[in-house]
Amino acid sequence: MTPLRASIVGVIASLVLLVIVLELVRGRRLKERYALLWLATGVLSAWRGALNTIAGWVGVETYPPAVLFAVATLFILLVLLHYSTVLSSLTDENVELAQRVALLEERVGRPSPSEPRVPEG
Repeated sequence: MTPLRASIVGVIASLVLLVIVLELVRGRRLKERYALLWLATGVLSAWRGALNTIAGWVGVETYPPAVLFAVATLFILLVLLHYSTVLSSLTDENVELAQRVALLEERVGRPSPSEPRVPEG
């Protein structure tokens, strides 16, 4: 593949990524805080000059796209950490809700499974 053709394919892939991310945000299937890094990734992969500049700041001058992969890896790790904290919080809330339901059922006098239920009304 020629360098020009590779650049064209990269730009097209970046534009497709940007459109998909914007559509996911518009449909409220992706939060804005996560979309920002995806949008930045799409822009950096399409705009080679910006990627080269950032790679120079970081000190990666042999292969600038490595910066893009490093940022993506960091983003994935941060998202995983965030999801782990959310999952831990939801687990604690689930236990508390189960305990509250058990207390309410005890207070109301829940019928045993062998007793027939009497329809209301």
